[in-house]
Amino acid sequence: MSGAAPLSFYIHIPYCVKRCGYCDFNTYTPSELKDGGTLADVSGDYIDLLLKEVEQAAREVPNALPVPTIFFGGGTPTLMEPADLGRVLNAIEGSFGFAPDIEITIEANPDTVTLEKLQALRQIGINRVSFGMQSAVPHVLQVLDRTHNPENVTKATNWAREAGFEHVSVDLIYGIPGESIADWQKSIDTALSLPIDHISAYALIVETGTKLANQVKRGEIVMPDDDETADKYLLADSAFRTGGFGWYELSNWARAGGECRHNVAYWLGANWWGLGPGAHSHIDGKRWWNVKHPTAYRDRMIANESPAQDSETLSAEEKESERIMLAIRMPAGIPLATLDSPTHERLLPYVTSGALDENAWQAGSVVLTASGRLIADRIVREILL
Repeated sequence: MSGAAPLSFYIHIPYCVKRCGYCDFNTYTPSELKDGGTLADVSGDYIDLLLKEVEQAAREVPNALPVPTIFFGGGTPTLMEPADLGRVLNAIEGSFGFAPDIEITIEANPDTVTLEKLQALRQIGINRVSFGMQSAVPHVLQVLDRTHNPENVTKATNWAREAGFEHVSVDLIYGIPGESIADWQKSIDTALSLPIDHISAYALIVETGTKLANQVKRGEIVMPDDDETADKYLLADSAFRTGGFGWYELSNWARAGGECRHNVAYWLGANWWGLGPGAHSHIDGKRWWNVKHPTAYRDRMIANESPAQDSETLSAEEKESERIMLAIRMPAGIPLATLDSPTHERLLPYVTSGALDENAWQAGSVVLTASGRLIADRIVREILL
């Protein structure tokens, strides 16, 4: 691999105290670990395994430019000791160097942090924190099987600012069974009252095999209709923009300068290395993903083998498809000059209907309006015919 470009890092922490009912992420609770251990039993050893993979990355990408962004995801990264997470950062910095304005993000459950822990995380260099808020309404959180007290979100975000975090974000989920428009409005208003500069809002997706999916299948929970979910997106977009948060990706809004640069790197097709079980990586058009289970990952790393389960090299056609699918999610959109005349013709009705911004079209770009974002997948299919 050439590596003659900046290399971002995603660091997967695959542990949670409890699995939420809607979650299908690659995470494990103590009872799900094959060795029956506790999180405390595995955390220190797990960090040692990550350090081994950093060494592998350094061998594979020796000429990478300094690291611009790092993201600790999970799982619940804040279950780990800050000093242990600092060991990973030190290893990456020692092997690759850090860009002067590096962005280092950690995801956090509001119930797993204190002011002291946030101060310790800030001291090791983490400067952005993203809290899983999901909703401000207890009965909605109960449907999601979330464990945190909604009042703790206010405490946690204020503590984060007190600890010196430059950027603070919250994640919201809408379209949850039993969530009224008034409930969603309360979540929006609560988020906008927090000392944050970034909001992510995602429609609930019922993933096969989850507790929630089984409840829906048995008829115990009824999903809201698509029109109501679309209304909630438009309600949020309007409120966020009024509150000073600009839309910069389909499901993300930020105050000026508060955009998540790590996620932008994904959307622009930059290079990143994913550390940990199930983590995905991309360098110069080649993608690979690690074995999913922590035990399998541990066995590979102890044997000094690559943890990669499989890989693929994108063809020119696949790269173009990804460019289209990702670019249309952002305000700059897709340059019309990169699309052929038949595609222009297929898209014209969407300009007429208001799904595509007419001013942007006249200026030479395909840009979604707020209503167009609701049918982004349909528009992408038109482009890729």
